[in-house]
Amino acid sequence: MYLLPKPKSVVYRQGFYEINWSTVVVIDEKMQENGSVYAAILQESIREYAGIECAVVKGKKRAGDIFLTVIPECQAQEYQIQVREDGLTIAGGDGAAVLYGVRTLCQILAQCGGVLQSMEIEDAPDILYRGYFLDETRGRVLTLPYLKKVVDRLSRYKINQFQLYVEHTYLFRDLTEMWRDETPLTAEDILELDAYCQKLHMELVPALASFGHLYMLLSTRSYGELCERSDSWNAPFSFWDRMAQHTINTTDERALPLIKGMIAEYGALFTSDKFNICADETFDLGCEKSHKMAEQQGRDAMYIQYVKELCTFLKDCGKRAQFFGDIICRKPELIAQLPQDTLCLTWGYAPEQSVDACHAMEQAGAKQYLCPGVGGWNQWVNLIENSYQNILRMCGYGHQYHAEGILNTDWGDFGHINHPEFSVPGMIYGAAFSWNKEETAFDEINRQISLLEYGDRTERTVEMMANLSEHVLFGWRDAVVYYETVGQKHAPDADDQLPELLLTDAETADKMVEKENRALQELVTQMKRTAVSMSAQSRELVGLVELAAEAMKLWNQIGAAIVREERGKAWNQEAAFALAGQLERWFMAYKGQWRSVGREGDLHHIAKIVFWYADCLRRRKERFGSAK
Repeated sequence: MYLLPKPKSVVYRQGFYEINWSTVVVIDEKMQENGSVYAAILQESIREYAGIECAVVKGKKRAGDIFLTVIPECQAQEYQIQVREDGLTIAGGDGAAVLYGVRTLCQILAQCGGVLQSMEIEDAPDILYRGYFLDETRGRVLTLPYLKKVVDRLSRYKINQFQLYVEHTYLFRDLTEMWRDETPLTAEDILELDAYCQKLHMELVPALASFGHLYMLLSTRSYGELCERSDSWNAPFSFWDRMAQHTINTTDERALPLIKGMIAEYGALFTSDKFNICADETFDLGCEKSHKMAEQQGRDAMYIQYVKELCTFLKDCGKRAQFFGDIICRKPELIAQLPQDTLCLTWGYAPEQSVDACHAMEQAGAKQYLCPGVGGWNQWVNLIENSYQNILRMCGYGHQYHAEGILNTDWGDFGHINHPEFSVPGMIYGAAFSWNKEETAFDEINRQISLLEYGDRTERTVEMMANLSEHVLFGWRDAVVYYETVGQKHAPDADDQLPELLLTDAETADKMVEKENRALQELVTQMKRTAVSMSAQSRELVGLVELAAEAMKLWNQIGAAIVREERGKAWNQEAAFALAGQLERWFMAYKGQWRSVGREGDLHHIAKIVFWYADCLRRRKERFGSAK
């Protein structure tokens, strides 16, 4: 039997407990927390997997009941499950623990139906705070119903913190110029989501860019003068620039009041006592407007002074500040200048991620969360094996260095093109390895996820998803960089990022594309054959995979077309027009998928790039050009 996260102890006994028409779910009358929420989750699971409708009451247990209770023998988040012939008990140290016991029992029901072998389970997390960080700003702005679906899934795997990354996608009352072309979250959205999380013992933590990554704010005419670089508000949109530029000028006396006001307005919506100011990738600090100050004080001193100001402000507001540690890890001793309880979010996303930053921050006395990633940014389907290696390693460092928490990140660079469902395996890796430090092999945990998450009796769904990304020759990042370099002529330092495909001759490129596209089609066919073995609610994944694979095939072909153009080879006009039509038909279907889970967000920016390539294929624009 598969259980994720893996419990600390499972002992099987002789005999069976059988759910029947008279089974009652009983909430202990002494339990003060959300017992009815836990009972409803269990009631629905029994209905789905055993086909039996159980009543729910509150009071004392009787023989044959399923009993939910809180006991002093267990710590917070620690739970016990006892399955015996005469009844079933889930006992925990607090409400969260009872919920986690219910989640484990639901996984058992999904595999055993209404007849459960007698057993005893004892379980507790190795790391108390297990979070998920979702980019809600650089492409997709997911709808509130879909965000609740994400929360439900996180809860199933015992995640207890959730962050939505925001730069400009919250409707600040006085920043209309920043969000006027966007589809931002509203105060009502946040308040409702926060209440929904609370019922599931999940802390919704605000995360707001406050230093670097202020592209939309600092691209407005109203606040563009606060950008470290001049005339930011006058530049055309660029995915590349949005990632690399737009740090606030900390020497401008208007900067801190503006950012503090944003933090105060946004933070008031959350019940959490934490606030993530991000403060990462401040590439431009001291480069132009504050250059004189940087020469006098040093960029490190400027950085820590600004971060300290925000952390102290949050402390005065009763909030514990968090910030990403990519800048401070180069000078870890600076952590001593921040309020003592400040949390450093030490991140690294490489499959073979070094321990150096984590070690350095621990030696400096920092309190830290370790932050791996699900590997979805710039990908049509996440780099699943890379994410497994990265998450396993970073969670291992977390256990080794006694990190306060794990915050698994799901970024959306260059438009967040991957469907959020493709991040689910990485999400579950983070949940599994932060709860239990015991390692599970890649193939084994993928089989477990395939069955538990997708109901796939063949246990191959995640394996096939993981193989998709191996066949990309001209990916979305390549397409964006090429477009902004050649079509827009404003992406800096991007020429050395060209993929291998564009460095070959036309004949070789065609052969490479034919091989990889054939492999993609074979994987799609396998997924379609697997659909009948999946749960009904999971089968939509097959359609998502097919459309993503179609994107990979089309962009591979476009890469080959670029090679042909740049090598001066003759074009088949009919084939070029046909490829443009395929691209446009695919994009129409892609827009439908996008809108089924999210608001418009950056869809218009993605469309502009897609249609540029289609127009080049039809010679409505100058055919591609050269990236040289």
